[in-house]
Amino acid sequence: MSRRCEISGKGVLTGNNVSHAQNKTRRRFLPNLQMTTFLSDALGEKVKLKLSTRTIRSIEKNGGLDSYLLTCPDDKLTEKAIKLKSKIRKAASA
Repeated sequence: MSRRCEISGKGVLTGNNVSHAQNKTRRRFLPNLQMTTFLSDALGEKVKLKLSTRTIRSIEKNGGLDSYLLTCPDDKLTEKAIKLKSKIRKAASA
């Protein structure tokens, strides 16, 4: 599994460790990813996702997974999130 948020796409960043003597060595900044389970009201089932903590906070602030995905524009979502969004939209309309 890649270290990437399944909704926002946030991933690993790179940079330098800089010592007091200004020696620079490469390092990686890893995102804080958590395995979470959200209940989708439209689908009526639990959805298990690997999300960054920032995305989890945004979902909870917007009132749940369904409302977050339906209000979020497609250009800010990953392919998996867009598929989940269309599935939720289809289930909500039916």
